[in-house]
Amino acid sequence: MARVVKVFRTLRNNWKKSTFAVCVLSYGGHWLYGKHCDNLLRREACLEAREFGRQLIGSQERLRKATVLLNPAASKGKANNLFEKNAAPILHLAGVDVTIVKTDYEGQAKKLIELMEQTDMLIVAGGDGTLQEVITGLLRRPDQDKFSNTPIGYIPLGSHNSLSPSLHLLSDNRVSDIISATLSILKGETVPLDVLQIKGEKEQPVFALMSLRWGAFRDVASSISKYWYLGPLKTKAAHWFRTLQEWPLVREVTISFLPPDLRPPDLPTQKPPRPNLLYRIIRRLKNYWNPPVEEPPKTEEPEKWEEKKLSTFELCIHTHNKNPVTRRVYDSLMISAEPDDFTVGEFITVGSKKEEDPTIFTKACTQLEASACMLQLPEGTSGFYNIDNEEYEAMPVEVRLLPRKLHFFISAERRDELQTQMQ
Repeated sequence: MARVVKVFRTLRNNWKKSTFAVCVLSYGGHWLYGKHCDNLLRREACLEAREFGRQLIGSQERLRKATVLLNPAASKGKANNLFEKNAAPILHLAGVDVTIVKTDYEGQAKKLIELMEQTDMLIVAGGDGTLQEVITGLLRRPDQDKFSNTPIGYIPLGSHNSLSPSLHLLSDNRVSDIISATLSILKGETVPLDVLQIKGEKEQPVFALMSLRWGAFRDVASSISKYWYLGPLKTKAAHWFRTLQEWPLVREVTISFLPPDLRPPDLPTQKPPRPNLLYRIIRRLKNYWNPPVEEPPKTEEPEKWEEKKLSTFELCIHTHNKNPVTRRVYDSLMISAEPDDFTVGEFITVGSKKEEDPTIFTKACTQLEASACMLQLPEGTSGFYNIDNEEYEAMPVEVRLLPRKLHFFISAERRDELQTQMQ
C-alpha cells in the first residue's frame, strides 16, 4: 500500500510530466491500434484475392493483362507507398499479369496512354488530375472507338477523388477505400459513364467525367489553402475576405444549347441464343422471295440551338455520373447556374457547403438539360475553369456529351446502395 501511495504522490508532484506522458502513450496506442486494424484489412483482402488466383483457366486461355498508370506524386508523394502496400499485393495474388507505368511529370499520362498497346483492363491509380489525363489521352487516340471499350478501374490515391463515391463505398479509413476499389476490379462488374468533351477554338479537346465549374465559388475554393493558419475557420474566412475585395461577384455569360437526346434502350448483357437451322433457312428463303423494302436515308436536320443569357455567381456543367445506375429518359448534361442575388451571409454559407460537395445546388438554381452547349464569355473576361478539379484558362468553349462512352469497374455494394437511393 505504501508503494501505491508513493507512486500517486510522485505523479501529483510531477503532474506536468505525467500529463505529457499520458497524452503520448494514448496517441501511440491509438496509432498502433490503427496500424493493426489496417493490417487485418490487408490480410482479409489478400485471402479474398487468393481465391481469384486459385481459379483454373483453360489451356487456350491466358492470364488477364492489366496496365496500371500510377502517379507517384499524388497525395503529396504518398501514392506510390499506398499502392505498393494496399493494392499491388491484391492484384498479384489474384493472378493478374500487371504492368505498372509510373508518370514522372504533369501531362505525361496523356502521352503514355496515346502510345499504349491494347490491354484487358486499364487501372488508374491517382487522383482527379491523373484520371482526367488518362481519359483525355485515351479519347484522343485514332482508335478510340475500339480502345474505349476497355474496362477502366480507378484506385483513389489523390488528394481529390471526385469519381470514387460513385463507384465504391467510402469510409473514414483510406486503406479500406483503396482495398475496396481494388477488389471491385477483380470482381469485374462495370457501369457505363458519360463523358464531357470540352473544346476551345484552337486547342485539342479536353475530356471530363464530372463537371466544369466557373464562377465566384470556384475562385474562392482555389484560395482556401492560403488561410491554413485559421484552422476550421479558413473556409468561411476565405469567402468573407473575397467579399471585401469585390462585391457583387456576379458573372455574365451567354449559353447556346441543344435539347437532350432520347436515351436508347440498354443493350442486353448476354447475346441471345442462335436460332435453330430450320428457322434460319426459312427466314433466308422468305427474305429472298420477299426482300425487305429499303427505307430512304434520313436527311439530317440542322441543329436547333437555343440561346440564353445568364447572370450568376457560379455556372456548373456536369454529368449524371454522381449516380451512374439511375435510369433516365434522356441522354443529357446538366447546366446549373446559381442566382445572382446572394447576400454576403448567404454567399459564405453556400460557399462553405460547396467546399464539402461542389455538386450541391441551391433551390433557386437555374437548371437546363442539354445534349451540347456553347459558352460565350464577355470580352476581357479572365479567370479559370475547374474541369474535374483541374484549372484551365477561361475561354469560349463548346461542351458536348458523349453518353455511356467509358466503362468503369463498380463495387456491387455501391451499385445496390445507389439503386436503393433511386427508389
